[in-house]
Amino acid sequence: MKVLVFGGAGYIGAHTVIKLLDSNHSVVVFDNFSTGELLNVDQRATIQKGDILSKDDLKRVFKSHNFDAVMHLSALKAPGESMINPTVYSRVNIIGTLNILELMIESRIKNFIFSSSSAVYGEPKNSFIDEDHTLDPISFYGFTKLEIERILTWYSKTTCLNFIALRYFNAAGYDLKNRIRVPEKSSHNLIPKIFDVLIGNEQVLEIFGSDYDTKDGTCIRDYIHVNDLANAHVQALNYLEKNNSPIFLNLATGIGHTVLEVVEKVEEITSTKINYKFVDRRIGDPSVVISKTKYKDFPLNWKPIHSSLETIINSVLKLYMHHL
Repeated sequence: MKVLVFGGAGYIGAHTVIKLLDSNHSVVVFDNFSTGELLNVDQRATIQKGDILSKDDLKRVFKSHNFDAVMHLSALKAPGESMINPTVYSRVNIIGTLNILELMIESRIKNFIFSSSSAVYGEPKNSFIDEDHTLDPISFYGFTKLEIERILTWYSKTTCLNFIALRYFNAAGYDLKNRIRVPEKSSHNLIPKIFDVLIGNEQVLEIFGSDYDTKDGTCIRDYIHVNDLANAHVQALNYLEKNNSPIFLNLATGIGHTVLEVVEKVEEITSTKINYKFVDRRIGDPSVVISKTKYKDFPLNWKPIHSSLETIINSVLKLYMHHL
């Protein structure tokens, strides 16, 4: 299949492009490289620079190729930042997606894989979050993802659109075959922040909140290796080829780790003490986010196999040490 990947130079996007190419798909990467990294784009892919807010850029890429499917991983993704700059998040995440969908429908491309987020759920009402959990985001970022999911649902009823929305939990790690060349730019995620302190790019790790209702007072998250996420995208593509039934899927492990547990695991693996301090809670951060799925038989031929905390951290260590 020929697949157009929006945000294919980004963190998850670049890993997904590699997996698509390894699975014998033809890939065109569309990215504005504001946060994506050209060095991380597999050389087997075709690259087209452009912006999802430019309809001229979008028309150019859609007219130059006959695509079988579109993957949309191009978005702003920091919950805290979204509470400060909601207008920017509306423009990029919502309007940008509408632009893509408009060109897809005009081009009669029906298969669409959307990069969604566990942020659509908000503060968990249960110990574990399945796909039927209440949708009540507490960050504007989560709101933008939920709005897009709702738009996709209506488009699937009124157009030819066939989609899967993949709700990521906490993506982490780097390619286990060392095919990613440089770390993600300006990541807001915990593990890259820890490594910035470890290698001396930052003096201290700020931990947002120490008074959550958890075993050590810090937030609990469900971490999933980015190679597992990439594989899920390929399996989602296989699903859409055989099924015309839009679905929403959690991608996670069902295992939670506190912030301090992650810090301690990095310290254990690297034999290095991480300098950290507690600061105020960050707006838009739920206390505990752990997944399960409602599906007895998971719709995709997929399960996480690389997502132990040790595997994740070792894969990050390998890339960061290469750049010391």
